[in-house]
Amino acid sequence: MIGRLRGTLVEKISPEILIECAGVGYEVTMPMTSIYALPELEQQAIIYTHFVVREDAQLLYGFANKIERRLFRLLIKVNGVGPKLALAILSNMSADQFVSCVRHDDISAIVKIPGVGKKTAERLLIEMRDRLKDWQAQQIHIVSDGGVMPEQLSTELNQESTFINDNKGDAINALLSLGYKQVQADKAVKAVYNREMSSEDIIRDALKSML
Repeated sequence: MIGRLRGTLVEKISPEILIECAGVGYEVTMPMTSIYALPELEQQAIIYTHFVVREDAQLLYGFANKIERRLFRLLIKVNGVGPKLALAILSNMSADQFVSCVRHDDISAIVKIPGVGKKTAERLLIEMRDRLKDWQAQQIHIVSDGGVMPEQLSTELNQESTFINDNKGDAINALLSLGYKQVQADKAVKAVYNREMSSEDIIRDALKSML
């Protein structure tokens, strides 16, 4: 099991990154809340990971801190919720925001997440309620060990995209990978876009506009 990576951030093509550790480059898929917290390219980064082995692939999911990883692991235990949907949830809201939705039975906020219908949202609320009873205690006992807490997430990222020539296209592709339809992604990005914004800023504001 690969539990943590510490190395040089080589690429950021949301929602995937490439981090080089001791000469080995690891491709890691991350929720946008974690990508916002990453340093600039060629800087050192610490990522907490969850490793998934399938018949056709070996997948590595990454998180800015152990708290987000903990929630991810709880989410994928819910019937009908796989890693892709769990990442979409964590890309649209922080761990604490999701916990608040569960505690207040706020189904309206959850169904706005792409891929989450009413039945899935209801199942999430029911199954996660018991699992999150001791959420505050879990956070107290989780040692960040170099990772950042959700409230410390930084959005000051200004790197150039290498996936598509402009940040607007990069943001649209990221939203598509999170499960949004082409029309939704185009409309949301167009509504918030300006040339001075980094791709992560565009994605963050576009996600907010759809909630």
